[in-house]
Amino acid sequence: MAALSWNGLNGITPTARGLLLNSNRGIGFVVQTTHAKEFALAHWLVGGADGGRLCLRCFDGAGSVRENIAGDALASGTTLQWAPTSKTWQAGAVMQESDLNRRQTVRLGPEVASAQIGIIGFDGQIELEALRLYGLPEDAPAILSGCPALPAGGRTLMFSASWDLPSMPPGTTTNADVTVPGARRGDFSDASLDTSSIAFVLDCHVWSNDKVRVTARNVSLSTVDLPAAALHVQVVKRRVG
Repeated sequence: MAALSWNGLNGITPTARGLLLNSNRGIGFVVQTTHAKEFALAHWLVGGADGGRLCLRCFDGAGSVRENIAGDALASGTTLQWAPTSKTWQAGAVMQESDLNRRQTVRLGPEVASAQIGIIGFDGQIELEALRLYGLPEDAPAILSGCPALPAGGRTLMFSASWDLPSMPPGTTTNADVTVPGARRGDFSDASLDTSSIAFVLDCHVWSNDKVRVTARNVSLSTVDLPAAALHVQVVKRRVG
């Protein structure tokens, strides 16, 4: 993948408005597609010009290019054609408003682990001003859900399991360490136990990556021996800045 990502830089020239791509050069995004399979590509050329063609490369889990395998790549507004020299799928027609194919949706096959999705000049030089790749909300990386700049700045992580507390004399404590993937030190955490007893209190904190410690303390004046009950842990990602 690395060799196929960088060998075209000598045909790309910065301009005052964007990048000037030679007819045999392209630019795009490298995306991990194990789970996310649908993307939309939007591009703008300087002056609102038409031009450019959709271009994709597909890779397996080892980073090796998948060559001319049916079902690896489909596009919404064009027929993709295999180009053996560049090992890419390329749109069969130029992207232009009059043909209603300037915005393209791409669907990748189940065996495609990663892909390069972008645009090439093909029919001649193009001056690219902007290029954006969109994915489905449900496939957004988890870190985006906790980004402070987003309106939905918090992200909640959940854990549930049965906890059978030992017999606890007055004033004693017992701990349970649970794994909550994505939890980090400094995140807010809380715990609850599905019981009607008021003889103890719960405390919890994130003490290491993915690790939350729940502490139960007997605050009554007698020994408490509860049956196993459902333990629920909630971690809320903190806002940074």
